[in-house]
Amino acid sequence: MTDCAQGVVFKRVTDAYQPSVRGWKKYKVRETSEAIVGAVTGTLSSPRTVLLGRYDDEDRLQYVGRTTTLTRAAAAAVAVLLAAGRRGHPWTGWTFTAGWGSREQLDVTLVEPGLVVEVDVARDASGRWRHPARWHRTRPDLPPRAFSV
Repeated sequence: MTDCAQGVVFKRVTDAYQPSVRGWKKYKVRETSEAIVGAVTGTLSSPRTVLLGRYDDEDRLQYVGRTTTLTRAAAAAVAVLLAAGRRGHPWTGWTFTAGWGSREQLDVTLVEPGLVVEVDVARDASGRWRHPARWHRTRPDLPPRAFSV
């Protein structure tokens, strides 16, 4: 086995390395983390994904990532807790892309950054989220200002 920052790579003892063949498996290390919902794709009544942020040292809401596509149950759970973003939203004028290296811009609806959610994330060696976060649950019991980058 080989240990790496994003997980553990493993293979059968009898398997030899074969260039350009995906014979080895990777167990990705994931953890739960909280973040603030700042925008959604889809609509407020039926969000498809949520865009997540955390406050920096200067109290600015910074984008940290987005979720994978929400299940119907998750979309319904979050939709009832969202409010449309007001004038002066921290992300007004920002653009978001569909993924790393993609130029495709997402059509997003800004929401009031008042809802904290818990997601499963995989981090790179510097602590940044490596892949889209997986939805876990809403955390209306937690204050948004408690979470920083």
